[in-house]
Amino acid sequence: MFDWMVWTLPVAVFFTCIGLTLVGMTVWEIKQPTVLRKGFLPIATTRGDRLFIGLLSAAYVNLVFIGLAGKFAEWFSLEAEPSIWISFVVSMVLLGWVMRRG
Repeated sequence: MFDWMVWTLPVAVFFTCIGLTLVGMTVWEIKQPTVLRKGFLPIATTRGDRLFIGLLSAAYVNLVFIGLAGKFAEWFSLEAEPSIWISFVVSMVLLGWVMRRG
């Protein structure tokens, strides 16, 4: 069923984190309904809005990192491409920042 995708450990951890986040947000929303609030984003948002924006941002960070990994190795004279774990950590920090301050 999942033969079409390359399931490496970073990919599995990334999707597991997204799944757990969605389950946690659903439970949180049932127990304590959200209200609109204004953060650094240019619109008033709910938790779900910030989660969606944060997940999109995290996906873009990972795609940009994958696209530029070869260039990073060239620019910084690395022996190999940098680890995908770097983009995972950066994207999760970005997601947390959008959720907290957005």
